[in-house]
This record gives sequence, C-alpha cells and structure tokens, in this order.
Amino acid sequence: MVLKNANLKYEIVELPGRPILKWAGGKSQLLNELLPKMPKKYGKFIEPFFGGGALFFSVRPKQAVISDSNPELINLYRMVASDVEGVIKALSTYQNTEEAFYSVRAQDPAQLSSIQAAARTIYLNKTCFNGLYRVNRKGQFNTPFGRYKNPRFLDVENLRAASALLRNATIVLGDYKAVLKDHAQPGDFIFLDPPYLPVSVYADFKRYTKEQFLEEDHLELATEVQRLHELGCHIVLTNSNHPLVTELYGKYGMEVISTKRHISCNGGKRVGEDVIVEIKPPAKLNLRLVPEPLAAQVAMYPPTRFMGSKSKLLKDIWGVASQFRFETAVDLFSGSGIVGYMFKSQQKQVISNDHMAMSACFSKAMIENNSVTLSNADVIKLLEEKGRSDHFVETKFKDLYFSDEDNSFIDTIRANIKALRNPYKKAIAMAALIRACTKKRPRGIFTYVGMRYDDGRRDIHLGLREQFMEAVEAINAAIFSNGKENKSRQGDALELPLVEKALVYIDPPYYTPLGDNEYVRRYHFIEGLARDWQGVEIQEHTQTKKFKSYPTPFSTRKGAAEAFDYLFKKFKHNILLVSYSSNSLPSQDEMVSIMSKYKKVEVVPVDYKYSFGNQGNKVGNNNNDVKEFLFIGY
Repeated sequence: MVLKNANLKYEIVELPGRPILKWAGGKSQLLNELLPKMPKKYGKFIEPFFGGGALFFSVRPKQAVISDSNPELINLYRMVASDVEGVIKALSTYQNTEEAFYSVRAQDPAQLSSIQAAARTIYLNKTCFNGLYRVNRKGQFNTPFGRYKNPRFLDVENLRAASALLRNATIVLGDYKAVLKDHAQPGDFIFLDPPYLPVSVYADFKRYTKEQFLEEDHLELATEVQRLHELGCHIVLTNSNHPLVTELYGKYGMEVISTKRHISCNGGKRVGEDVIVEIKPPAKLNLRLVPEPLAAQVAMYPPTRFMGSKSKLLKDIWGVASQFRFETAVDLFSGSGIVGYMFKSQQKQVISNDHMAMSACFSKAMIENNSVTLSNADVIKLLEEKGRSDHFVETKFKDLYFSDEDNSFIDTIRANIKALRNPYKKAIAMAALIRACTKKRPRGIFTYVGMRYDDGRRDIHLGLREQFMEAVEAINAAIFSNGKENKSRQGDALELPLVEKALVYIDPPYYTPLGDNEYVRRYHFIEGLARDWQGVEIQEHTQTKKFKSYPTPFSTRKGAAEAFDYLFKKFKHNILLVSYSSNSLPSQDEMVSIMSKYKKVEVVPVDYKYSFGNQGNKVGNNNNDVKEFLFIGY
C-alpha cells in the first residue's frame, strides 16, 4: 500500500513494522508469545511504558495512545511523526567514529532543536554499546561507544514507514498513571511493560531515565492493573520471573518464557525468564430490555405533563432494573414522581428526592403516603371561602395565566391548605391544585402569558374548581400501601445521605447547547404555589413574573460532567441506573468514561420521542426523535 502525503515530496511505502531503536527490555523476541494474546477486537491500543515499541510497530493499530516518561524518547517519536524528513536530514550529517560519538554524547539536548535532539537520540542508540539507553542521576546519557563497523542509524525506509504509523497515534510524555486515567476506557487493549524487577544484584536496567522504578512502584502498578481490569480493559503485562510478580499477578495466571538478555557484560549469562500475564476483561452481564410486566397499580398514577417525565420509559427502566437484586430504590431527581411510584408499585422501598418543592409534594402525597386520603368533608372545607385569602395570586398574576375567577379560587385553596393539620392531606391538596393548574394551561407550562396555544381541549376550558376536584379524585385513587416505609425528601441530590444496598436512579436535567434545562423557568408559577412564594425572588420586570432559577451544576457541560463524577463516586457501592439522552452532554462515550472510574458499565439504548423541544411542525428542525440511553453501573 502506498500513501501519498500532500505536505511532503515523497511517497510512504508501508512495510512490516520495525522499531526505530534498540531498547533494553525490548519485546521483539517475545512477539510470538505476545501477539496471540491480543484480542481480535478492541478500542484503543495503549502502551504507557513505550520504550522501543516492538509490539506497537508489529500490530500497527489504527488508534493508539503511546507514552513514556523519557522526554528524549517522546521527542524522538513526535518528530518522526511530524517531520521525518527533517530527522533524516539531521541523521545524514553524523559519522560512526569514536570522536564523533563522544562529541554528540556531550551535547545538551535541551540546547538543540527538537529535530536535532531526535536525530541525536537515534544516533547514540545505534552507535553506543549494546544500544543501552542509560543516564546518570543528572539525566546525562553515559553509555560508552559501541565500536560497530556499520551501525544502521540512518534507515530511511523504516523511518518513513514508522512516521506513517506514528501519525495515527497520540504521543504523550508523562507518568503512566496519568496517561491511563486520561485515556483508558472499557474495551481498550493495554500493554504494560514496566522496568523489570531485578532478579539479581546486577540485573538492574531501570535507569531508562534519571528516575527509578522501585518495588513500591510495582505495588502501585498492580493496584492500577486491578482498576483497569474492573474498568473492562484487556491487559497484557510483562515482567521478570520474580517472587513479587507472582505474588501480585499469580491470581490472573502467568506464562514463563525463557529469553535471551542482549544487554549483559557476560555473554554466557544472557539467559533469563520473562513472565507474561494476560488479564481479560470481566464478563459482561449483557443487559437487555427484559419484557418484565409492570404492576397494574402503576397505571393509577395521575398523568402529569412534565418536562423530562419518564412515563413512556417505565417498562424499559423496569426491564433493566429487574435484572438486579435490590430492596430499596433511590429516585434522586424525582420530577413528576412517576418512576418512584413505579418502583413503589413493584414492591420496592422508595426514597424520592428533588430540589423542587412541587416534585417533593407529588412524592409526599403518593409515594411516602401509604393510606391518607382527602375525604369529601376535607374537600368541602378546602372549597369554602372563609376570608383567609391574601389575594396574592389575584393581584400579582392578574391577567397572566388564568381568569380572575380562577385566580381567586387558587388563593382560596392556598389559604385553606394552611389550615390542614395532616401533612399528607396538605400534600394531596397542593398536588391536586398544581395538577389542576398545569392541565388548564396550554402545554402545561408558564413561559408565556395568555392562551396562545389554545387547541380547544376540554382541560383548557374546564374551570379550575372542576379541575381541582378531578385531581383530588385521581390522587386519592393512586394512594396505596406497599408495606414499605417510603420517604419523600426535598433537597440537593448531591447532599442526599448514602443508602446501603439500593439501586440509585439518576435522571437529572439534561444539558444541551441547543436548549435549556431550566425547570423553574417553565414551572415557576406552580413551584411558587408549592413554596407559597417563600424564599423566592420574583423578577418583577419580567412579563411572566418568574423568579430566579435554582443554581444547578447541570446547566453547563463542565458542571454536568463534574456533578456526574461526584454522584458516581458517592454512590459507587450502589447499583446505578442513569437516564440520559443522545442529544445531551456529556456524550455517551464521556458518560461511560466517567462512570467507568467507579463501576462496571453497560449501556442500553432506547428509541424515544420527546414531548418537549422542537415541535414536529418545524420541518427539517425536529430534534424530538432521539435515543434515550440507560447507563448501568454495577
């Protein structure tokens, strides 16, 4: 295969891969053992102790991250990738003489251009004794001259082939832990070839850089290997046949290989034993949408038009959740309350949470409440005008959303709710009032005034009094006991106390640059009802008389990513089930990457159509059809 480079005046002929350098601990002689351990399919090829890169040049991966802590080495690969002709030109000026060698060795690479430094690295490697890259504690190259008759330090053909391959790789200078943290994801293949543990006093070849790789470093590496395994990566690791290696990796299974040591002062002792450890990713659960039936009770929940409601996804959510054993479900962002109610109907203890008072009101009335209903006598008292009204809605929201008659009715109910003593009766009454208000509003939102979207529906033209009474009836019918002590909480999801042995369902506001996720902007009026406008600041200059939205980290891409990271870490000992849309950020891959730091992850996509967003009549600009991703961390 011939590759033409528009920026260069030559053609690159791809050849079987060969390392650019001779490297202490290089894996060329182990390729026959290593290659069969490569998975047939993988995401990225990641090699954080790159050295000579024999496996990389042999495999020729299409997507790779290669790294090393040796700055001269990384500079070499970057320059070969970006300007191989410059490296070739610089190499062509070198001579294979002892005088020239020591002159070049004495150079300070920091004082050279990147191209010159790269050429120097290749030249010294090919002409020094045994190709041993060794530095003193000051970081100065100190290997003597090799006295080879014809060292091939200018291999033009191989350099160009290597350049074509390296251009497809991300080349990183850095500590292996940072590289793996930033780049490793489930499904990646990771080759770990750290400086070997010495099997004798004289077998110390750790000095590839001025820093050493000690026993405690190998212990840290083993911890990282365990993390990568749990993350779902396929790992192959090499080391010496040392007792500590057996102690650290014996549980995975090891293969001992006899090898030649090319770097030794005694040719008769150039025999050693390498260990190869293959660690395959743990088997996946292969979660799927199981057609598990929902309890008939679920259908009793009063339908509520609410942005982000998962009423159409209940079967899918339960289909995934039912594959796990748990007795408690935490609904972290309860919203309309329908998911929490579904879990209650499936005989799970439910802890329902939301920062919005209206959402907490729904869950108080129908999830925490197991038996209390509003009697006919209660309803009659709520409807009576007893002169308690403060006329707040009548005056503040006159001619905005409802008629004077309806506004007066709202003020009457508000006043009479305060007279109720039972907290569940208060919650039922307020939930009914909120439902009545949303059903009477076109589209159920308060981002505009008047009746702009009047489509003639019965709900819009029915008086609030009638809407309220129907809502009370519907909520009363939805109240039941599942024999569990369920809880409703109003508060910040990030501050919810830990709950042991629970499934945590996370359905936060979705962030997208093309829209907004401000629930308060849409529902400020009914949220004000639930709060009785206490502790809120009405923005008098606005036409809708909205109040300032609650601060939320999910209003920005960075904030959402950080909030997810916090929640996943906090609930890392729980089963996690997250709903998030394909048109929202963080992206699917980013979500998997964040969750994978703490849990094994699977993703179940579900075709979905939003009720909110761009309307279907906007031809060519309809973002309603999406995939709803269910991220499962276990």
